[in-house]
Amino acid sequence: MDDSAELPDNWGRWGEDDERGTLNLITDEVRERAAREVRTGRAVSLAVPVRPAPVLSGPFAPTTTTDASPVQQLMVYAGSPAPATVDVITVTTHHPLMTHLDALSHIVRDGQVYPGRPVNDTVTMAGVRHGSTTAFAEGIVTRGVLLDLAVDGPVPADHSVTPEDLEAAEKRQGVLVESGDALIARFGWVQTRYRGNPMPGMSVAAARWMHERGVSLYGGDLGDSHPSLEPDLPAAMHGVALPRMGMPLIDGVDADELAVVCAELGRYRFLLSVAPPRVHGLTGVPVNPVAIF
Repeated sequence: MDDSAELPDNWGRWGEDDERGTLNLITDEVRERAAREVRTGRAVSLAVPVRPAPVLSGPFAPTTTTDASPVQQLMVYAGSPAPATVDVITVTTHHPLMTHLDALSHIVRDGQVYPGRPVNDTVTMAGVRHGSTTAFAEGIVTRGVLLDLAVDGPVPADHSVTPEDLEAAEKRQGVLVESGDALIARFGWVQTRYRGNPMPGMSVAAARWMHERGVSLYGGDLGDSHPSLEPDLPAAMHGVALPRMGMPLIDGVDADELAVVCAELGRYRFLLSVAPPRVHGLTGVPVNPVAIF
């Protein structure tokens, strides 16, 4: 089957005004199913730790690189002795070293934002009017499933992950990704990604598989290959899953500790809690996803 044929698309599935996309698949029954995965209370963060950089050097600061912090911190000095200490921070949300949740307005498809709103009417200088972080106001709680693709070492840079790879991981780990589940994928690249070298990623066929399974949310240490391993097709996650399927993406996940805990417990399913700051009108927001066993 040609991967370019009938790319998965949810435009109109939940109405013309929908802003939640595949989060609509997280029903009360799905959350109840997720709650049943909590047995010991053990918690694991999936976020990359960030150490803020002080705003001190101004225009004489050295040229930034991908190693630069996505958070700049300005301490507000209130004199001494001070009754309290405060600071102001500037956050670059869509930074490769910041674990963040992409809203549906982040990627534009043919001049439109999911599910078919003209981008000029949607994203303005005053903020995002549709498909923003407003949709995350209640947080996201669902069952998470880790598919560890790196049990034998990091996924090779020239490999595009296929449905067969995902199903092999399911079989190896004794799990089944079902409608409403969040898929967490581990490529084994958390320490070496975004260094200017080629990186693997999901194939469009894998995105179609997620659509057929009813995945509500994707998070991984990688998403799209770079450079593209399918140059004639849109990027699987940021070109298909996010703008076409309406699937929010958690970029920059660190699933290494999660994989260790899953292997130790012999359990690859867990309750996933994603509770971003309740800031409306953004294209994305920093987030600390937590897996609870």
